[in-house]
Amino acid sequence: MTSNLQQFTLSNGLKVMLKEIHTAPLISHWVWYGVGSRNEFPGKTGLSHWVEHMQFKGTEHFSGRQMDQAIAKTGGYWNAFTGEDWTTYFETLPSSALDLAMEIEAERMRSSRFLAEEVETERTVILSEREGNENEPRFRLAEAVQAAAFQEHPYRNEVIGFKSDLLAITREDLYNHYRNYYAPSNAMLCLAGDFDTAKVLKKIEKFYGAIPESPVDKHNPQPEFSPPSYQQIELFGPGEASYIQVAYRCPQGNSEDFFALTILDSLLAGPSSLNMFGSGGISNRISRLYLALVDKGLAASVSGGLNANIDPGTYNLNLNCNPVVKPDKLLKKLDQEIERLRSKPAPKNEIRQAQKQAKALFAYGSDNITNQGFWMGYSCSFADYDWFLNYVEKLEAVSPEAVMEAARKYLDPQQRVVGYYLPKNGSSHVQA
Repeated sequence: MTSNLQQFTLSNGLKVMLKEIHTAPLISHWVWYGVGSRNEFPGKTGLSHWVEHMQFKGTEHFSGRQMDQAIAKTGGYWNAFTGEDWTTYFETLPSSALDLAMEIEAERMRSSRFLAEEVETERTVILSEREGNENEPRFRLAEAVQAAAFQEHPYRNEVIGFKSDLLAITREDLYNHYRNYYAPSNAMLCLAGDFDTAKVLKKIEKFYGAIPESPVDKHNPQPEFSPPSYQQIELFGPGEASYIQVAYRCPQGNSEDFFALTILDSLLAGPSSLNMFGSGGISNRISRLYLALVDKGLAASVSGGLNANIDPGTYNLNLNCNPVVKPDKLLKKLDQEIERLRSKPAPKNEIRQAQKQAKALFAYGSDNITNQGFWMGYSCSFADYDWFLNYVEKLEAVSPEAVMEAARKYLDPQQRVVGYYLPKNGSSHVQA
């Protein structure tokens, strides 16, 4: 994959990444901040996500409604997301409306209001979101498994935060978090689309250059490279369905092992998408776990989950159990399939198929202006843009032996968390 990316840094520390793409008169304008749930402390979980919500409530010169209507009038759209390592805001709109996107994001970088009454309104919204999540068995299971998979690292916490913290967080907590982390030196401006670099640099200097440099007191936790010893969790709740989630440690996104684990994931459960804007999906019907569990009637569905993070995270396997099958039997069959990968290299043709599927999913998630803007910031949140450019080549270089070694290293049955969600009126069929 070739690149016409150009990178600059303003005097206030703002990193700028520009990629001209003249296929359509559109631009995608992204601002990424180096703050997410990874940078939060016990008792203050959910701060980053809540700050993201407050950024849509208004600035010194724009109300939230004015910003929304201005974007809509151009025919564009905008949104924001909070992850473990980052918070990002974007607008995709006609290239003629670029000034509007820059004006809004420059305002939101340092001039959001955080009015007390709007903080309280949003507290209700986020608590309602949290309570809605708690009604979902898979959210409850994922939260419990993730908490057990780390001893202290903030990756153990859901991005939305704990309910007790959401009830206690104050307006000052939110505003201080915003003022500390929303600084030019902790941000990346990523612009992809139909523009002229020389002209757009002048616009960037106009809108962002005057924002003063400010220090960032950044909390960076110690990575946890090894998971705790085997743990088993059982949750009981309403419904008739049973679920299993198995969490292993996975390498950080900039590790060479990450690419081998990506092919392992594709082979075992079907490829995981790293891009929230993917324009297509890949069936996992030829994956080993689908053939062994779903085709054989042991499970209703199976999926894997792999993310690229700054620090080592978790690789998750998720199973929706067949109600007539004991969960123990399903887990035993899962372990047999994993042991196959750990005991000998997979056939080359099977590895090639897994590589094709992973590459296809990557291509589907890279095919428009918005996706290009996304990858610029996302890849640099844990590595650099070369990671994106070399992604396909790295996948193609993964050998059957490398997949087997990744399975041996990361899919250790004695270093994982196994979580069960079971109907509360049924028997568990689970052995400790």
